[in-house]
Amino acid sequence: MNLIDNLLRDTPLPRMVRVRQVFRDDALADVAAALRAEIAAPAIAQRIKPGARIAVAVGSRGLADLPLVVHVVVDELKRRGAQPFIVPAMGSHGSATAEGQQALLAALGVTEASAGCPIVSSMETVELGKLPNGLPVYMDKQSMLADGIVVINRVKLHTSFSGASESGLVKMLSIGLGKQRGAESCHAEGMEHMAQNIVDMARVKLKHAPVLFGVATLENASEKISRVAAVPAESLVERDAELLVEARRNMPSIPFTPLDVLVIDRMGKEFSGTGMDPHITGRTTTPFVTVAQQVKRMVVLDLSDKSKGNATGMGLADVCTRRLADKVDYEATYANHLTSTVIWHAKVPMTLPTDRRAIQAAAKTSNVPDLAALRVVRIPNTLHLEHLAVSEAMLDQAARHPAVEVLGDPQPWAFDAEGNLTDLGRWPTGH
Repeated sequence: MNLIDNLLRDTPLPRMVRVRQVFRDDALADVAAALRAEIAAPAIAQRIKPGARIAVAVGSRGLADLPLVVHVVVDELKRRGAQPFIVPAMGSHGSATAEGQQALLAALGVTEASAGCPIVSSMETVELGKLPNGLPVYMDKQSMLADGIVVINRVKLHTSFSGASESGLVKMLSIGLGKQRGAESCHAEGMEHMAQNIVDMARVKLKHAPVLFGVATLENASEKISRVAAVPAESLVERDAELLVEARRNMPSIPFTPLDVLVIDRMGKEFSGTGMDPHITGRTTTPFVTVAQQVKRMVVLDLSDKSKGNATGMGLADVCTRRLADKVDYEATYANHLTSTVIWHAKVPMTLPTDRRAIQAAAKTSNVPDLAALRVVRIPNTLHLEHLAVSEAMLDQAARHPAVEVLGDPQPWAFDAEGNLTDLGRWPTGH
């Protein structure tokens, strides 16, 4: 037995209880029908001209029903005689290569077959002008060659800054369609100025690029689409800000704070731009985003396959597993950080060989004298928060919470003979 095993083997872990958050059920019954109705509205439909080549901008986030939303938008454009094609709109993601960005779309379920139109992936850009601060405004070249542009994105809180517009249609225009050069330019002054720069760059693009409309989705706390909106180009900036207010109200959270240990089964780009959403974990990438959660020690056990090795944000955790570290594609991860200019959370956390040892390391260093009183929460990832596990010391608090159901009795952690969780990625919803 090595030194680390000797230091950690006798560290007890509290029994855990499965609980469920009860979220408001306001999901759209028929997303496709609601979206078709939005596009059929005269203010939107009249912009779609027969024969027009229209670029449909699709990003790298794991939006709910993304393949369906893309297919419906493409189908509605085709029904009105247009010739749509998809352009990946994801800044530097996908290793900042045309092939990598198309592969990332495919990993999210968006392919030429699923969408019903070609995908034209390129990293070429054109410069549309400069902001008053001198930053150049870059735009995807293929989109500028089109007769029209439609942008699709979910409106939600950003993970590195707070502002009137954060992660939504404005950001898709300014950063997503800027490709790597545009994303780098927008981030050049740091997160302190991002809230203003994304709006200013979006306004330049709305003036000089053939943007027709945006398609926004809002998700409820259960990660289901609760609203779709087709937004005309001329009101895109203002509407994006209005939708963000609603998105903030919909944002789920861990209903307990502070925590001694937070265990996250998987991080990944489909869950958050930083792999693990700071609004959930309380671990921020910059001082320019406001969060409420407090966590002493954070453990992340795995990296999702859909991230393709991009472990952006791993440095926000205190401890990770060898399994995760072995999956990291440093070129893809560093490309993301070099573009965003926020580099410290690209660091590799303390790396332990197994799930058991990683969780024990967090418990041992939590500075809680009585580990039987340890306040631990385990979540599948920072996007899917309906089902949680809480430590036995938190059972009374969970039972009293009006929006929490206790699902069983306290149980020990389920480790296999090698010390890894037997239910990793399989509890309780398979996320």
